[in-house]
This record gives sequence, C-alpha cells and structure tokens, in this order.
Amino acid sequence: MDLTLPITEIKGIGEKTAAKLHKIGIYTLKDLIYTFPRDYANYQVASHISDIRPGKITVKAKIKGLTTRKARRRNLSITEGIIYDNTGSIRVVWFNQNYRTRQFNEKQEYYFQGVYDFKNGRYQLTSPSAALAHDIDSQSAFNPIYVAHNTLKSPFFVKLLANLRPNFAKIPDLLPNSPENPPFVKQGARAEALYQLHFPDTPEDVKKAREYLAYEELFEYILAAKLNRQANQKLNAPPLKFNAKDTREFVKSLPFKLTDAQRRATWDILQDLEKSTPMNRLLQGDVGAGKTVVAAIAAHQTAINHHQTALLAPTAILATQHADKLEKLLTPLGIKVALLTGATKHKSELKKRIKSGEIDLVVGTHALLTDDTQFHSLALCIIDEQHRFGVNQRQKLLLKSPDGLAPHLLSMTATPIPRSLQLTVFGDLDISVINQLPAGRQPITTKIIPAINQQPDLYPQIREIIKKRQQVYWICPSIEEDHIKETTSVKRQQKHLQTIFKDAKIGLLHGRMKPDEKDQVMTDFASHKLDILVSTTVVEVGVDVPNATAIVIMDAENYGLAQLHQLRGRVGRGNQPSFCYLITPADHASSRRLKEIEKSTDGFRLAEVDLKLRGPGEIYGSLQHGELNLNIANLADTHTIALASKYASNFAKHPDNMLKYKELSHDIKKYQQLTTLN
Repeated sequence: MDLTLPITEIKGIGEKTAAKLHKIGIYTLKDLIYTFPRDYANYQVASHISDIRPGKITVKAKIKGLTTRKARRRNLSITEGIIYDNTGSIRVVWFNQNYRTRQFNEKQEYYFQGVYDFKNGRYQLTSPSAALAHDIDSQSAFNPIYVAHNTLKSPFFVKLLANLRPNFAKIPDLLPNSPENPPFVKQGARAEALYQLHFPDTPEDVKKAREYLAYEELFEYILAAKLNRQANQKLNAPPLKFNAKDTREFVKSLPFKLTDAQRRATWDILQDLEKSTPMNRLLQGDVGAGKTVVAAIAAHQTAINHHQTALLAPTAILATQHADKLEKLLTPLGIKVALLTGATKHKSELKKRIKSGEIDLVVGTHALLTDDTQFHSLALCIIDEQHRFGVNQRQKLLLKSPDGLAPHLLSMTATPIPRSLQLTVFGDLDISVINQLPAGRQPITTKIIPAINQQPDLYPQIREIIKKRQQVYWICPSIEEDHIKETTSVKRQQKHLQTIFKDAKIGLLHGRMKPDEKDQVMTDFASHKLDILVSTTVVEVGVDVPNATAIVIMDAENYGLAQLHQLRGRVGRGNQPSFCYLITPADHASSRRLKEIEKSTDGFRLAEVDLKLRGPGEIYGSLQHGELNLNIANLADTHTIALASKYASNFAKHPDNMLKYKELSHDIKKYQQLTTLN
C-alpha cells in the first residue's frame, strides 16, 4: 500500500473534495489514514433516562415537541424539544441547527449522546449527536467520530475510510525491525493498530491501538531530537573565554543580589559559551524570575571577547523594555546597546554601526531578520519566548554570523515545561531552570469568584485599587460574543465595565488589532493613561507594568493552569500586594484545576498538574505555536516516553540506518526542522 499516493487517486475523491481536504492538511493517503477519530460513539453503554447524572451521557429514546425560535440576539436560533423513554424525560437544546426539526420521526427511537448539564437555570442535554437506533442496533454499537471541517462531516470520513478497509492489511511497517524492540513492535503491528483505531469492535481495541501508535509517534519525535543534537555537535562556534574578574565585577555592580537559581543558570551558560561547539540551551524561568539579567551576563561575556549579541523579542514594546533594562546594566561597562524595531528612526545609520561592529548588543523584533541587517561578528543569539517565532525566522537569525561559524543560541521562555515534554520535543536542548523568584517580588493572592457574586465580592475591590491610582488587567476569552460557547467578549465587557466604573479610563486590546495599535494600547497602559485594560490573552507574555496590581480572568475554566499562571504573572511586579480574580460561571462548582492555582504559585508544579489533568495540548500548543502536533501520544505517559527514548537512543548511534527506512527518514527530516532551534 503506497502511503505517498495523492488523495486525488483515491476512489470517491474528486477535485472539489480534494481541495477541501488540502485545506485541512490532507494531501496523501497517509495523511488520511492518520486522521484519527476524535472520539467513539459507544452505544453499548446507553442509560435509562431515570438513571442519568450530569456529565457525558448516552440514552436510547424518542423525541417530541421540537420547536425553533430566534433568540433576542442576532444570528442565533434555538431548537428545543423533549426526549423520553419509559422511565422519564429531559429537555434537549441545539443552537443554530434548524435542520433538527426536520431530522426526526417522533415514532422512532434514536441514540442521543452529549453533555447533560445545568445551564440557564435548568438541566438540559446540549447539542447532542443523534443516530437512528434501528441502524445502530443492526450494525456496530461502537463507532468512530471524526472532527468535522465545514462540509466534511464525520460520516464523510467514515465512508471514505470504509472504502479503504480491505487494504489496511497492506500498510507497511514504519519502525525499524530489530530483536531489541519492545514486544509490541513486531511485523504487521502498525497495520493492525491503524485498522483497530478506525474499525474497532470494543474500547479495548482502541486502547491497544493507541498504545502502539503513541509509541511510534514518540519514537519519531525523540529520534529527531537526538539526531539534531548529534548534528549540532559537528558545527563550529566561536569559543567565548570566561573572564572571572570582569564577570565578578559586573555581578557586584548589579543593584540586586542574584538568586542561587540565577547563579546556577548563568554558570551553565558561561561554560557552554567557552566551547567551540554551539550552545543550544533553553533558559526557562517562571514569570518574573529574572531571566533578563542572566541574558545580560551572557551578552557581557560575548562583548569582552569582541563579538556581538542579538536578542530577538516577539513585540516592539517587549523589545523596548529589554533594551532599556540591558542598557542600564551594560552601558556603565562600556558595552553599546541598541534597539532595532520597525519604528526605529535612522535605521540605515544604525545598521551601518551594527555591520561595522560598533554595536555590541542589538535588541529587536523581526527588523533584525531583514536581509540588510548585517553583523560584524555575531556570536550569540538570544531568543525571548522562542515559540513565538517560526523555524525559518529562528534560522534566519542564526545564519547572520558572517564568518561561517554557528552562533551560540540561548532561548528563553516563561512557560514552565514539564520534564516529559523536555525529553521529547526538546531532546536536542540543554535546559537551565530558574525556579526561584528574586527578593522583593510581591505575593499574588488568587481568589475564585462565581460570576453571580461579582457585584459584592469583586467590584468594590476594583474600585479601591483604582482609587489608589493602581491599574487592572481584565481578561476575556473571546473578541466577539459567542452564544454557543457562552463566553465573555472583550468588546461587550469593555462597554459593561464603563457603566460600572464610570470615571475609569478603560482600554481595549485583542489579536485582530494591527501591531501598531496593539503597541500603542500597551504603551498607554504602561504609562498609566488607562486604569483598566480589557484584553484577550495577547497580554499573556507582555511588558512589565509595576503599577498593575490586579488581574481579573473571566470564564477561568476555559484556560489551562499553565496559561492562567502566565496571565497571573502580569501583576505582582511592583512593590504593592497584588491580586488575581478567577471568575467562574454561576452554575459551576470550582474545579480541581482552579483550586490548584488558587493555592499554588509554583509554575512548574502547575504545569505538571495541567499535563495530568488536561493532557499536553495546553502546554505543548503554547510552546510550539501550533507547528508540532502530537496526534495520539500523551506527554503524561512517562513509561512510553522512557521506552521510546531508550530505543531511539540505540537507533541514533548508527544514523546511517536511516537509509534503510525511507518513510521513517522522511518523517524524521520533517520533525528535525520543527524541533531544532539551531
């Protein structure tokens, strides 16, 4: 079975359908077969209505009384009815699905699957799937459900894959055949796993299939990272000699004392810089842990060795903030620092000074990546929040070293990375952790407040904060109103808050605004022209505003702990006690997740908890900006990660083995491009 076959060669796929599949990243037969079900409809576990409890349910019932009405808000229709069996009845609701009134025959039974929950003052089954009971009972009672993409619904994928079913046995193995493999990696294991995932008879079939395919996926990622590390070791970099006397004097001149964690991270980096192979290190430190001063010491060592440093930041305002801090620290030592952004005046003059070597440290945004930005002797690249830059952007900066040597690379992130994630995606990196906060960082008190209690428990606190001439972040999950998800929008919230806090200056910030507009709003907030900033999560990684002492996060259940912790880190940066208010729906008890963040300020611990409770998506997605997507593996599965790491290490000892496995080699090259930072 040739998995590289274009989907246009598959029976039942014409040009129009192929174009739709291309839009969602399906180009080949392999892409299609590796489009896994998002869930399974298990009709073997249907309950009587009298026995159901809140949560995900399956019932076999009839339906009556279906009506559709327009909501008072525009563009929203509500279809309601009653589903019942001989033990009881419940209300069912669909949003913007008018066809439901024509779908059902009141004399027939259907299987309904969905979430039964308390919403809008009553219990109801919201937007369930529905299938004719006769069809299910006469076929399989355990069926795959695929993610719908516009007109490409789950039944389309079911039918398409069913046509290919006889050919699944011909799917070739992917992983190396070796007696050293784990017992489940045997001949035909891949074909069997893919078949069982798409055409299972029981949940046990799916479990076994997922175990094999998760191992396969992790093996590929880990092998790519290990081969990257080997390749990195073959490159040459300028060795930057450690000068103990000058470094000691620089550290003594700092207006604060380094924490032990900062000292350890700094020593890791200074030792790496002395080597003739390029450093490839990730510096992870909790929000406010003091990564910038560690970067300053690295830039100092580079400058006294007569080489240049480039620091790349994701936004102009963050670059400006870094440049201001670094200038204060390094200029007294005779090190010249410059800022290069799209708004920099006299850019051509500055670029001449960079090319001549007059500037020791350049801090900038994407302006650093333009072809006419050239360096005299670039030896160190520092990338802040590296996941916000694509692979090509990172490599473009690294290629600016003019003498053919590879510059050292220090990446920084405030997103705490769980150990299992480090082992897989970042296996080619050395990692330093700053897990202590500098003295003087103010504690942040976190409180969970049900939405219904905002009037008595939240608004008076906010009035008091504004009265003290302090500032507030107000975070909402959406830009426009979303009636189906029932989330709070920034636009509506800004108008609402203006009626509550009539004298306050309230700004608005979201991702659809132009970069210049966003920078202007953040500049206004930083200079206290605004009292409250209503924003989406674009402020998650942002500037220091020491005067901001409170952050309110609406619909807090919508966020992972890692993201909530990032957002919380926007406050507590001045000399005043700070507060984080997590607003939850009135009809929800506080979840275990939110209680965890209420009682803990340790970002690394919260990242591990998030991985266990929510899976890798939250942390993984925020780190890699959507470039890397684990299809089926779970990064909390430390056993499989350890197993894959062991066998990938053995295989990586003989890289020429890759020549024997063409498909594996093709995948590895793709993953190497995505995981590598150098």
